[in-house]
Amino acid sequence: MKTLLIAAAATLALAAPALAQDPQTGSVTFEFATGKAEGTVMVALFDRAEAWGGRGAAVANQAVPAGAGVTTVTFTGLAPGDYAMRAMHDVNDDGELNTNPFGMPTEPYAFSNGAIGNMGPASWAQARFSLDGAVVQAIELR
Repeated sequence: MKTLLIAAAATLALAAPALAQDPQTGSVTFEFATGKAEGTVMVALFDRAEAWGGRGAAVANQAVPAGAGVTTVTFTGLAPGDYAMRAMHDVNDDGELNTNPFGMPTEPYAFSNGAIGNMGPASWAQARFSLDGAVVQAIELR
């Protein structure tokens, strides 16, 4: 779990520019319950199971300052299809998902659909959602 989440954190460190919106594209907005306004919420969006599993790159990334209460991240200009998201709240802004000696995350993280992994990150099947138009997901960072 630690390896995939740290790899995602490294991928998330590079924020991608927003894609142009046209009539044939959609958008997805994630509303993260963040509590305190400290650190950065880093979000990676994937469009393939292989990339989700670490054999490829995210289709889009964003890193935004955490807001008090809710932090909103929107990806636009997305082609219709299946996507999955992973996020972390880098509370101390060190660019990593910090873990305890057993490899368990000590900073909040989340997956689309509110998916929860079992002894590791959530699977593509758990986190996958279909996009055709505008999608909004309220996500709890754990």
